[in-house]
Amino acid sequence: MTGNRRIYLLSPRDLSPETIAVTFAKTSRSPKPFNEIASELTDDRSAEFHEKWVVGYGHASVAEHAVLHLALENVSRLAIETIEGNRLASYTEKSSRYQQWDQDAFYVPEELGEGKLKQDFIDTCHLLFNTYQESIPVLESWLKRLRPQNQKESDSAYNRWIRGEAVDNCRFLLPAASLANVGVTINARALEYAICKMLSSPLEEVRDIGEKLRKVGQNEAPTLVKYASCNQYLINTRKKLSDYTRDLSIGSSKEGVNLLDWDKTGEQKIVAAILYRFGANCDFQACLEYVQGLTRDQFSKLASELMSGRGKFDQPLREFEYAQMTFDLVMDQGAYFEFKRHRMMTQTAQSLTPNLGFAVPRAITEAGCEADYTAAMRKAAQVYDEIAELNRYAASYIIPNAYNRRVLCTMNLREFYNFSRLRSAENAHFSIRRISQWMAEKVEDIYPVLGSYLDQPGEESWRDIEDRYFSKV
Repeated sequence: MTGNRRIYLLSPRDLSPETIAVTFAKTSRSPKPFNEIASELTDDRSAEFHEKWVVGYGHASVAEHAVLHLALENVSRLAIETIEGNRLASYTEKSSRYQQWDQDAFYVPEELGEGKLKQDFIDTCHLLFNTYQESIPVLESWLKRLRPQNQKESDSAYNRWIRGEAVDNCRFLLPAASLANVGVTINARALEYAICKMLSSPLEEVRDIGEKLRKVGQNEAPTLVKYASCNQYLINTRKKLSDYTRDLSIGSSKEGVNLLDWDKTGEQKIVAAILYRFGANCDFQACLEYVQGLTRDQFSKLASELMSGRGKFDQPLREFEYAQMTFDLVMDQGAYFEFKRHRMMTQTAQSLTPNLGFAVPRAITEAGCEADYTAAMRKAAQVYDEIAELNRYAASYIIPNAYNRRVLCTMNLREFYNFSRLRSAENAHFSIRRISQWMAEKVEDIYPVLGSYLDQPGEESWRDIEDRYFSKV
């Protein structure tokens, strides 16, 4: 007779993360219910298990059952890039769109030491934050003239919109040194590797955060993060490859979206894989040959059958992952901070520098703030150059959100559906909307049938967004 089905929580209030991990691991060899297994365990017995199986025999997947919730406060947005550079975790951070930064909310890198360079950095941060703070009320007044409050709109709703739009445009001034809070939910296996990367960082702040995370993690899962340490291979590779790239030119292309490579038969592979999934006897090659033998109209009809009935929040079938695309993107740092959250893709971001110029929101220009804005940007670039002679990694702290950077990424069509739905939405920031719509145009060119079903709530093209929201520099 089949036992009674039970579904329940092993509460972290009663059990340590390590004990929960062992409880799940032991079910492969024990017929007992989970709660009985857990009742027989102590923290010491759990630690012994992990020493033997996770450390001794390399069964690291056991550590994925130990989940930690970490609160990190007052870390720089530059450090957050490394913190959030791990795919298997969840992050929520302070938003530069919905919160206003205080005057002194920035990190001063230890690499600067004492003296003129440190003072120049602090003075430039104050310049950026002063310009940010002073521009917000100017933009609010301009926005009120541009769109007066209507009779049906409450004061609170109208003022909230005005403040949001002003902060949205002024966030371009915030430097990478700006301090923020970030909440992290991560399993012990991923945390160990995250700590390893942090301890191997060229930035002292990130190494310090890694050390603090290791101590916090050892309190909760002492065995599972016991061996987290810096990785000499990562450090040596960074040093060696930096020498190779020193003489490489910046490159002439500054176009926002460059589609480098894609699967030329991606649409056919996706549909063939779906037929394969629901078929009983045919192999994939037979499915692919069938799809490739269809006329354009027949293929479009089959795709229509596939996509019909799909709701607003229904993900495309997993087989959409069989079509891969690689992009070389240029976007401002503010847009990148939203782009990096899409971790199902593979991303490689270059260091944050002033070399690719900066964006100027049209609202900044039309509100009369462009002169101060541009002066602050140019001062940041000047101080970057000064710091870069000492340490090019620490120099990135002074670069504001407005400056552009390059990002190489490879993603599949399923991930792009998700990216496009979120980042083309009308409430998305105009910087990332421009990139999303630009990429969508490329995707629709190479995958005209399945690309036509992309979730793009906004009607504006990337050119419309650029003309509406950005001044020409």
